[in-house]
Amino acid sequence: MNKFEQGDFYMTTISCTYTGDGETKLVHGPTGSVLETDLPPDNGGKGRRFSPTDLLASAFASCVLTIMGKMAAVRKENFEGTQISIDKIMADKPRRVAEFVLDVTFPAHFTDAQKKLYLSAVNACPVHQTLHPDVKVTVNVK
Repeated sequence: MNKFEQGDFYMTTISCTYTGDGETKLVHGPTGSVLETDLPPDNGGKGRRFSPTDLLASAFASCVLTIMGKMAAVRKENFEGTQISIDKIMADKPRRVAEFVLDVTFPAHFTDAQKKLYLSAVNACPVHQTLHPDVKVTVNVK
């Protein structure tokens, strides 16, 4: 646990360094894990790595799957193999994420009732709760 944990408050420090040519290096303080970003080609970059908004999309998808995984563990249900493919749709003026489209693929043995229950994780996700209300979220079940 991070030394800043206090009740309902949890803080993690991530350092970000501009390394040149449109790229940054991020270091997760508690673990030392490293991520690197690059400007996307549609914004003058070379697209060699995740863009910052790609990381936002990744955070959203992994947040939802993590919550679903916790739900499955509590329910003692086999959840392995569940996938989310997420599309990020950008807008101009202002340049921002306009929409996320999540395609969720559940295990073949899941019933419609189970799928509906697990899809509640989309709205429970803290990343989703942090998004501006103008960001459209579309969820498709495969």
